[in-house]
This record gives sequence, structure tokens and C-alpha cells, in this order.
Amino acid sequence: MLIHLGLLLACFLWAISFIASKVALESAPPLTVVALRLTLSALCFVLWFAIRGWPRFKWDWSRLSGLFLLSLLGTTVHYGTQTVGLQYTAASNASLYAATCPISIAVIAIIFLGERLTAHKALGIFLALIGALLAMGLSTLLSIELRGRLFGDALVFASIFLWAIFTVYGKKLSMELGAMELLGVVTIIGAITMIPVGCVEMWWYGTGLSSITLKSWMAIGFLGLTCSFLATLLYFLALERMESQRVGVYLYTIPLMTYVVAWLYLGEHVGWNLAFGSAFVLAGVYLTERG
Repeated sequence: MLIHLGLLLACFLWAISFIASKVALESAPPLTVVALRLTLSALCFVLWFAIRGWPRFKWDWSRLSGLFLLSLLGTTVHYGTQTVGLQYTAASNASLYAATCPISIAVIAIIFLGERLTAHKALGIFLALIGALLAMGLSTLLSIELRGRLFGDALVFASIFLWAIFTVYGKKLSMELGAMELLGVVTIIGAITMIPVGCVEMWWYGTGLSSITLKSWMAIGFLGLTCSFLATLLYFLALERMESQRVGVYLYTIPLMTYVVAWLYLGEHVGWNLAFGSAFVLAGVYLTERG
């Protein structure tokens, strides 16, 4: 039960992250935002390791290269392509592409981890996909525009596919090294890699940290402490104990939570499509769990 609640909390934090990212980008360039959020997340792991002890797994070249590759997939390149892509495409496009992530996770897990795709799992993933599309609503789906947005669309889609690979490859390594140790090292590597990139970007745009507003700093703090640190940690702790297909299907709850937050705090209208979509997503998660 704690694992399932942790997954739902992670998805809730990621649902809010889209709003936080938009706020952060108001006064900070995209790669700088990524560098700062990863630095904050890495500092959390450094503090944890300083208290509990540093990872003791064998440090050889094959292990280090695997961790570096995982860091590229799930931190630097993933966050970088997603943040830059959101500047060139509509949120409705990004929402539609995000719905492909659990399917990609299922396919990759079957090929590389040998996980079985039972009838219950297949039906559950399909129902959850239908529910996510219903929750978006017909108006959102009809607003999808490809003309003039191909660059941003390609970056967002690439970031989502990278997260699917990160999920499957990360599950394999977390079973060997432990979720906390693996994610901590991967995040620290990502921060070290992105800090020079962020510095170059600020130099290129002629800006500095002093030009970032307090509002954007608060958004970056939220992204680093809750989304990159807490939410990703909860996600990996679930991966350590559950099949990646079962973990991935929870990602379909993110659009539902986004709309609920918009309804509660922004006063946006919520139609019957959200209720029907939520029912389909919950049914899909239930079937996938039973599969």
C-alpha cells in the first residue's frame, strides 16, 4: 500500500511540475533551469549519503559507464530536451505524446527484461490510455497542431521515449545496486554534467543568477526538491519492487491530477470527460495490477 501511495504522490508532484517549469522559464533559460534543479536534487542525495554512508558497490569502468549512460537518459538529456521542447510546442501536443510513455515502457520491458504481457496487462494499459485521452477532452485533442511545431514535438517525444528507456534500464540496475544508491549517483553525475552547460547558456544569453526572479527561484526549488528528488526516488523505490509495466501505467494519472489541480486552484472548468476518463484510468491501473 505504501508503494502505491508513493507512486501516486510522485505522479501528483510531476503533474504540478509542468506549471512550475513554465514559471521557472519566465526569467531563466531552459538548460539553466535543468542545471539548477539537478544541482538541488544532487545536494539532497549528497546530504543523505553523508549521513547514511556512501554507496559501496564496485566502481569499475563498466559500472561507471552504465551509470553515466543512465544519467544521460533520465536526467541531462531527458530534462534538457523536454524543457527546450516545451518552448516550441503546445502543452496539448506534449500531453498527447506523454500518453505513449507507458506503452513504450511495456514494449521495452518485454524485449529487454523478459516481462510477460498478459491479457489483463494489455487491456489495462489500453483502458488507461483511453481514459487519459478522454480526460484531455475533445477540444484539447482537436487543438493539436503539427505545422510549425515539429522541432518542439520531436524534442518532447524524444524526452518521453528516453524516460521509458530510463525506467526499464533503471529497474535492471536498481535490482543490482539499490534504488537509493543508484538514483543518488545518477543524479549527482547529471548535476556535474549540466552545471557547465548551464554556465555556457547564461554566458550566451548574457544573463546571470541574479536575473532570476524570486518567483522562478521558488519554482526551481520545487522542481529540484520534490520532482527531481522525492518523486523520482519514490518512482524508483516502486520499480525495485514491481514490474516496470505496472509502475508505468500509473503515469496515466498525471493528466487527471493536473486537471484536478487546475480546477481547485485555478478555478478552471472540469467537464464530465474528466470523470469518465478517471474511471477508465483507474480501471486500467486495477487490471494491470491484477495481471
